[in-house]
Amino acid sequence: MEHKTMCNAMEMQNDYADSFGCRTFTGNVMLQYLAADVFESLQETIHKGKPLDPAIANSVADAMKDWALSQGCTHYTHWFQPLTGTTAEKHDAFLEPDSTGGVIAKFSGSMLIRGEPDASSFPSGGIRDTWEARGYTAWDATSPAFILPNEKGGTLCIPTAFVSWTGEALDKKAPLLRSIDIINKHAMRILKIFGTDQGVNCVNTTLGLEQEYFLVDEEFVANRPDLMICGRTLIGAMPPKGHQLDDHYFGKIPERVLAFMDDAERQLCELGIPIKTRHNEVAPGQYEIAPTFEKANVAADHQLLTMQILRVKAREHGFICLMHEKPFAGVNGSGKHNNWSISTDAGVNLLYPGKEPQDNLRFLTFICAVMRAVDLHAGLLRASVASAANDHRLGANEAPPAIMSIYFGEMLSDVLDQVESGESRDSRKGGTLDLGSSTMPKLNRHSGDRNRTSPFAFTGNKFEFRAVGSTSTIAWPNTILNTIIAESLDYIATSLETTLAGSDSAEHRDTEVRKLLQEIVKNHRRVVFDGDNYSQEWHDEAAARGLPNLRTTPEALPLLTSEASLALFKNYNVLNNRELNARGEVLTEKYITQVKIEARTLLQMLSTQVLPAALRYQLELSQVVATSKEASIVCHRTAGRLHDIAELADSLQASIETVSLAESFECDDVAEHAREISTSLLPAMLRARDVSDHLELLVAEDLWPFPSYADMLLYR
Repeated sequence: MEHKTMCNAMEMQNDYADSFGCRTFTGNVMLQYLAADVFESLQETIHKGKPLDPAIANSVADAMKDWALSQGCTHYTHWFQPLTGTTAEKHDAFLEPDSTGGVIAKFSGSMLIRGEPDASSFPSGGIRDTWEARGYTAWDATSPAFILPNEKGGTLCIPTAFVSWTGEALDKKAPLLRSIDIINKHAMRILKIFGTDQGVNCVNTTLGLEQEYFLVDEEFVANRPDLMICGRTLIGAMPPKGHQLDDHYFGKIPERVLAFMDDAERQLCELGIPIKTRHNEVAPGQYEIAPTFEKANVAADHQLLTMQILRVKAREHGFICLMHEKPFAGVNGSGKHNNWSISTDAGVNLLYPGKEPQDNLRFLTFICAVMRAVDLHAGLLRASVASAANDHRLGANEAPPAIMSIYFGEMLSDVLDQVESGESRDSRKGGTLDLGSSTMPKLNRHSGDRNRTSPFAFTGNKFEFRAVGSTSTIAWPNTILNTIIAESLDYIATSLETTLAGSDSAEHRDTEVRKLLQEIVKNHRRVVFDGDNYSQEWHDEAAARGLPNLRTTPEALPLLTSEASLALFKNYNVLNNRELNARGEVLTEKYITQVKIEARTLLQMLSTQVLPAALRYQLELSQVVATSKEASIVCHRTAGRLHDIAELADSLQASIETVSLAESFECDDVAEHAREISTSLLPAMLRARDVSDHLELLVAEDLWPFPSYADMLLYR
């Protein structure tokens, strides 16, 4: 995101969609189907955050209908994001009976603005009882409607929020939109203090998401109940070759995979998703796709669409697309790196340091606001990415640890030194790199390195939140991120408005800003760490600094519903207490349910397939040993192998019993139940897996019931 040269997100979507065959109701399509005054009114809402004019709803609905019918659509749907973590849709036909016995295509403004799906069967965390079924979907005009094609035509999908009959949010979009509003409100106050609010209608948070995923041959997945049911392998011995040689990363993309990528990207571009990057990731069979940045709300919708399209297109090419955070133990897991920034609607990136960042007080104000937010709400930020799947990934060699810290790099850390000390000097520069050959160009070097072990790293003009899991709906962590940063912007704006009341002096303003930023740096710099986040030294130092290290989801989720969190979200009208408590309960219950499903799947695999395979091999070996003895053939090593198999088979049966007992635990207190699962069931599953993996390395290949890691990771 370049300073003052950022492309408008909607214009970028239009360019992509127009280039590949438009399937989004934006730009040129709107101009073709909407009257000029209606178009302008809708643009005011989309680009400037103005309230939607209800008077234009019928015109927009009629235009959407005509466009959708021209594209072969037969149905429309309000496309929403319930607390399941996926998307939901109920399709309605455009055609309705008329009074003459015929049919007529109908889609009114009221149909566009409000839908009414059943709200009783979605997770609500106690907001709705089963018998309380009424819920509403509300049109989000800031995210473009789109068409998903099918063999018979297509479906017009209208992004919407989802609320209960009481008006409480039952989805991920409504809180995200509220958090975007609140960060806009307080960022505009900061701009006004610096006198840079002229010509600015609103401040937008922007996101660029890097999606990592695995591709596994469909035939192998069909023979792996764990992958089919859980999305990850519950057993599996490491192959002789994983990613030890680092030869897959950024290597040549296999032709079959490239064909899949081409198909997926073409459809994504038709939907206005500005796909930019693709490459091999670290692990064999692992890949990454990334768009350029977009407004946060649109990016959240597009991220869900991206995951959906990747899964669908993968099957067309004989693959299954795995997005679990850790589908294969012992090899690189998958994240969704959340590149967050903040900019004006005039295209000015507020996180751009400029040539002299030590004197760029507006930039330093936003940087210090982020630092303060992460320090004060580190546990809440960790809770935003908490899940059973992500627990397997955090702290491994491809993901940051559970300790939330910020990486600023040499230049910004030096600037913070200046802010804290009150001294000013030239900031560090990146300089150039001479590669030592006359034919090679000299390269401009950034002023700071990048830190891949940091959970929250400044990367030049944005922050990369690396702890987000690959299956996450990014609306939720960004709702939390926006809210905690808005609180810091509010704190700074209120402090400065008080001290600057009645003063128009720029010099007085700058003095007060520096004093406040100095205080913030002194109080909150403990969250900044520029070293190796994996090192034990950092873990020890973080503990000494008082930074939380919430290693598991049951440790992290209670932070969501602490008194401080409830007050924070209520105060900023992002989530009321019932809405936030509901999310804590839903996420905790999901953790319990997910791990118990995995445990039952593991028990079935071990009991009905692994154990019988081990016993068959034990029988074969016992027959070999017995026959050898009858023939007076010495076979001590074969007898030893038989003994090992017999012991492992016996250990496996004991492990099955232990897992079964731990899985049967029940408790009415969901928080206590989650803790028990974390401390008892998961360790029991790991011990059972260890026995099974030892057996896999010994049992004859023709008897082993499942495709191996080598099959799944290396076959293309």
